Amino acid sequence: MPCFGSKVPVEDVDVLLVGGGVMSATVGVLLQKLNPDWKIRMFERLGAVGLESSNAWNNAGTGHAALCEPNYTPADSNGKIDPAKAIGINEQWMLSREMWSTLIKQGHMQNDFLETTPHVCFVRGEKDVAWLKERMRVLGDQPLFEGMKFSEDPDEIREWSPLLVEGRDEKEKIAATYVHSGTDVDFGALTRGLVHTLTHNGGSCTLYHSVTSLKKEKDGRWRAKVSARDIGKGCRDYRAKFVFVGAGGWSLPVLQQAGIKEIRGFGGFPISGEFLVCQDEDVVKKHNLKVYGRAGIGAPPMSVPHLDKRVIDGKHMLLFGPYAGFSPRFLKTGGMMDLVKSIKWHNLIPMAAAGLQSLDLTVYLVKELVASKQKRLNSLREYCPDARGKDWTLVTAGQRVQVMKKDPKKIGILQFGTEVVSSEDGTICGLLGASPGASISVAVGIDVLKKCFSKAQFDEWTPAIRELCPTYGFKLNENPEMCKAALNQTANTLGIRSE
Repeated sequence: MPCFGSKVPVEDVDVLLVGGGVMSATVGVLLQKLNPDWKIRMFERLGAVGLESSNAWNNAGTGHAALCEPNYTPADSNGKIDPAKAIGINEQWMLSREMWSTLIKQGHMQNDFLETTPHVCFVRGEKDVAWLKERMRVLGDQPLFEGMKFSEDPDEIREWSPLLVEGRDEKEKIAATYVHSGTDVDFGALTRGLVHTLTHNGGSCTLYHSVTSLKKEKDGRWRAKVSARDIGKGCRDYRAKFVFVGAGGWSLPVLQQAGIKEIRGFGGFPISGEFLVCQDEDVVKKHNLKVYGRAGIGAPPMSVPHLDKRVIDGKHMLLFGPYAGFSPRFLKTGGMMDLVKSIKWHNLIPMAAAGLQSLDLTVYLVKELVASKQKRLNSLREYCPDARGKDWTLVTAGQRVQVMKKDPKKIGILQFGTEVVSSEDGTICGLLGASPGASISVAVGIDVLKKCFSKAQFDEWTPAIRELCPTYGFKLNENPEMCKAALNQTANTLGIRSE
């Protein structure tokens, strides 16, 4: 058992990154830019980086800026909409645009991951049309949403996308908003670019290696055992001052294994998904948009239906979905016992309470699982009335593990969003949950640094952070001139439209 032998050498590092996805890559590059002399090591269990949640086939590919996503602007009981969440997400998205733009200008990356793809919010029926009008009213005058258009005219909507109108009943009431400057992002390609930046500036990324043990030593550093699929000793030891766990759905088991008290009470509910894919050139050329609609009753936010133009590995196609599914795996390449193994004495009651309060989600998932091909086609035809079944293929998307955690009022809740969990001393940190995820990876990465390192250290880093993200620390939407300048500058570097 060489893993546990005394002769295994221990390598000291400053930062150990668990997982080769967009979040680990982002945190790694941030820390490298702030501390060029730090030794940073990344470990990925698969044969390439960005193959799980970051892979283009495993996510929606939307540059989430709240331009078209209904779940960021829900209406209250009086039909009023608070724009604060949408504005906040757009400001976080701008930090991502700025950091990517800076890395490209510095020659570290090339833009092979971002495409201009207009964003459209499309609704049907009087109630939803009224909601969209209110959404347009509260967002249309905001600097970050400048250029948004609204229409109830089928002919104008047809100009934006023929697929939305062709074959539709003329009496059906429809409406849409249109933003010319939306984006489609290949987060797998982005991850590869970030890891290239990391490794070409002194960091390292080792594939086919899994972190199998994390134990804290008396001096506060973390001892990590990393198993390798090689013909040598099979395990290697590392001692790290800071550990970041960006392993997608697998972050929960890793943090549980580390034994930090802050992970107690946290559980995870895995949800899988499927997309319909069309590669017929005649159909694809009619739709150069990302079109989002409103989710059905009981459906989770991540299941908001959308008909998207995508470019994956240079191939132009349309994707529609997602159709929800269930698998107990925490990763697409995970094991069937992942969910069971994650249940501990400290999270059993919160998970049970969260489940009982989410029965509508359970009903929704059951309906999705038993849905026939015809029902799925009918869902597609709500957005593309003339869709033909022979043009669309069903593919399995990635796994998402939604956060289940303690709640003082409800005992346990199911949370849709991103949760940063760190130890009290800030020496280990992990990311749980999803959505808007990769789009705001830079903002989340900066939050990780702010949460895990001392105020003095972070204040010392702030000027360097502003070199990467010039608007960091400003309310961009409240500074119209700064907002316009940031939009134009990043658009020029990234090769996308600014308005």
